[in-house]
Amino acid sequence: MVTAWVSRASLVLGQRKTDAKSNEITAIPLLLDVLELTGCLVTIDAMGCQKAIAEKIRERGADYLLALKENHPTLYQHVHAHFFPEESVDWTAWRRLDFAHDIEQNRDRLEHRYCWMQADLSWLPDADEWQDLKAIICLETERHHKETVSRDVRYYLVSRLMTADEAIQAIRDHWGIENSLHWVLDIAFREDESRLRKGHGAQNFAMLRHLAVNVLNQDTTTRTGTATKRLKAGWDVTYREQLFAKLV
Repeated sequence: MVTAWVSRASLVLGQRKTDAKSNEITAIPLLLDVLELTGCLVTIDAMGCQKAIAEKIRERGADYLLALKENHPTLYQHVHAHFFPEESVDWTAWRRLDFAHDIEQNRDRLEHRYCWMQADLSWLPDADEWQDLKAIICLETERHHKETVSRDVRYYLVSRLMTADEAIQAIRDHWGIENSLHWVLDIAFREDESRLRKGHGAQNFAMLRHLAVNVLNQDTTTRTGTATKRLKAGWDVTYREQLFAKLV
């Protein structure tokens, strides 16, 4: 199931079931067709990093931010070699790039994010094959957990010129779907434990869960977790009616 999630509003806008013998690549354009995207920034993980999807997003009046991984080996190698060449790094060139540094402390975990924006794409072969490609983002993440330090480098293709600070925020918003939707569906709704298999049952109940998440996320009268809100809605008729009123 491919889901359209609005991070800033904590809303599910739509979903599309992948065909039995296909994957997200075919479902994403169909979902994009039913959404009003004018002026939006659409972020998709590496599975959706496709030229046709980038073109579709631009046709819909939006900009894209696509995660680039080894599923595009030639492009990935060019980008990686540009930012981290085998010979000595030209730090003078790096200092000309827009840069941002973000720190996040979460209990015993400390995370540093270093972001560079490269808007000069004259070094990138076939850059014009990606619709309106404006820049490449390099994001290096350094995580400290107790005595363990791990590092990760990720790259993104983006059709909108932005600052490095804005790029960090956009990437953080993208991964918000994991904590704000997928985790909630798993923990509060026990979606992974569902045994619905017949007909369209799984797809229909996924839609109902998404609607419930939307309603519960917009409720500000009860300051507690989603699972507790669900329980209260089952016990308290007045509260349940207030939630249903939000659907009208």
